[in-house]
Amino acid sequence: MKDRFEVIFLPEAVKFMNEIDRKAREKMYFNIRKSQQINDGQIFKKLNENIWEFRCTNQNICFRLFAFWDKKDIKNILIIATNGLIKKSQKTPAHEIDKAQQIRKKYLQQANEK
Repeated sequence: MKDRFEVIFLPEAVKFMNEIDRKAREKMYFNIRKSQQINDGQIFKKLNENIWEFRCTNQNICFRLFAFWDKKDIKNILIIATNGLIKKSQKTPAHEIDKAQQIRKKYLQQANEK
C-alpha cells in the first residue's frame, strides 16, 4: 500500500521525540506510519485551519506531535512535524498550537526564499 503522505521532522520535533520514553516514541512512530496508510481521527487529528496533531497514549500519558501540510507539490504532499508535548489536561494548550503556527510560518518563509 502506498503512503498517503511523507513526514519530515523539524528540529523541534526531533528534540521532543528524543526526550520521550522509548516505548512512547515507538508508539508515536507506529501511529505516524499507520496514519500514512489509513485515515484515523484518533491518531491524526486536525486542530485548526493549518495545524494537525499525531496522537498517542502510553501508560496513561498523552503525547502529541504537531504538524502541518506542505502543499507546494500536489504529487508529494509532506507533513512537517513541528513540536510536541506531553498533555496534562483535556484541552491542548493554545500556546503550543501557537508555537506550531510560528514554526510553520518560519518554514514556509524559508521555503519561499529557495
